Amino acid sequence: MLKNQAGDAKRDSLHGHWSSRMAFILAVTGSAVGLGNIWKFPYVAGENGGGAFVLVYLICVIVIGMPVMMSEILIGRRGRRNPVATMELLGKEEGSSPRWKWVGGMGVVGGILILSYYSVVAGWTLAYIVKSATGAFAGASAAAVGAEFDSFVGDWRQVGLTHTIFMALAIFVVARGVERGLEQAVRFMVPALLLLMFVLLAYSINSGYFGQGVSFMFTPDWTKLTWGSVLAALGQAFFTLSIGMGAVMAYGAYLPEETSITGASAAVVTADTGIAILAGLAIFPLVFANGLTPAAGPGLVFNTLPLAFGQMQGGVFFATIFFVLLAFAAWTSAIGLMEPAVAWIVERFNRTRAQATVMIGLLIWVIGFGSVLSFNVLADLTFLAGTIYDNVDYLTSNIMLPLGGLLIAVFAGWVMCRNSTSDELGNSGNLFKAWRILARFVAPLGILFVLLKAVGLLDWVASLIA
Repeated sequence: MLKNQAGDAKRDSLHGHWSSRMAFILAVTGSAVGLGNIWKFPYVAGENGGGAFVLVYLICVIVIGMPVMMSEILIGRRGRRNPVATMELLGKEEGSSPRWKWVGGMGVVGGILILSYYSVVAGWTLAYIVKSATGAFAGASAAAVGAEFDSFVGDWRQVGLTHTIFMALAIFVVARGVERGLEQAVRFMVPALLLLMFVLLAYSINSGYFGQGVSFMFTPDWTKLTWGSVLAALGQAFFTLSIGMGAVMAYGAYLPEETSITGASAAVVTADTGIAILAGLAIFPLVFANGLTPAAGPGLVFNTLPLAFGQMQGGVFFATIFFVLLAFAAWTSAIGLMEPAVAWIVERFNRTRAQATVMIGLLIWVIGFGSVLSFNVLADLTFLAGTIYDNVDYLTSNIMLPLGGLLIAVFAGWVMCRNSTSDELGNSGNLFKAWRILARFVAPLGILFVLLKAVGLLDWVASLIA
């Protein structure tokens, strides 16, 4: 047990601690910075009007993402357990209900579901490292690049193999524990990721189309902005920050008492958002330089960019760097997505960390084959939002993550007493007051409004009133 300055007993983490504030920031940034920033953000922005979407996304990050991240970290550090046990424990301690554990459970399930399809797309990056390094795209036409992608994803054996390799990499890191596994990995991979990003950005600046890329990203086209775009921006904010899925809560459980939650959250949000913007600035000029469309959907990275790299001088080198960067980003996020479920298995069933990691890893691997087959054998099996992959993506990004964030903000802002939250945030001044207003009112109402609008309930109520 630990003691705070007031002398109150505080529980300790069962899994160890981050060795420093910087280790925590690198870990959460690594979890947050992933395919959502580099693969998903550019094409979602491209589909939703560029600058208009970016502006809404930034608003969502600042007024909703930041307070929810602070809430999730303070809950994690207060409970010092896996997300399920933490929410149950604090629910009791704060005089509420142990049924809050279901919020933690939803986060654990959300992380498992996200990683099940995330690992499939991450596996593509491993295949494309090899393809790029061997010059598969050098001088290739649009038809050839498209055929290469279709041939790859159309073969479930190849996609299944890369999915398997990627999950094995994630299992290897998580099984080693907090300091020997998670911390050592992010200390290398996050700086390497940033270095690779700046190399690509430098190339993009010299492409001759950098100004056009900047204009696209920061000049709003309001005609393309819909309520679906707003929901996408909110889902993207949650997806890229890794909030609402238990990962940040689990990492918060290992955070030393002396570390400022406000400062650490601000550093993570700044780094994550900055990298998402950098990804767009690096990618869109290359898209425009080759006369391609920025609204190319999920194929932007795997179809459009290999074509662009194939026409460049030194394209083989830069294409390889780009897909190595993607793989690193995906790897750091994957270990964050696995951690809540692994911590739960260790604590709930008294398993070793290695056993728990293998169990969860195998479960995710099996579920992931639904997404593997969505691009080939089961491509024609569509329902609700589309293929199995489309449905899992929509359910997690647009429903489970925002709903999880809403309930986390409500719990921290309304269920936890002022003394508990101020004790963790270590601040009773203006910053604490600002967080309290945002967590209690702005974030929950903003999330609720967008969710109700997205499912059509607000339109239905408006029609009844009319």
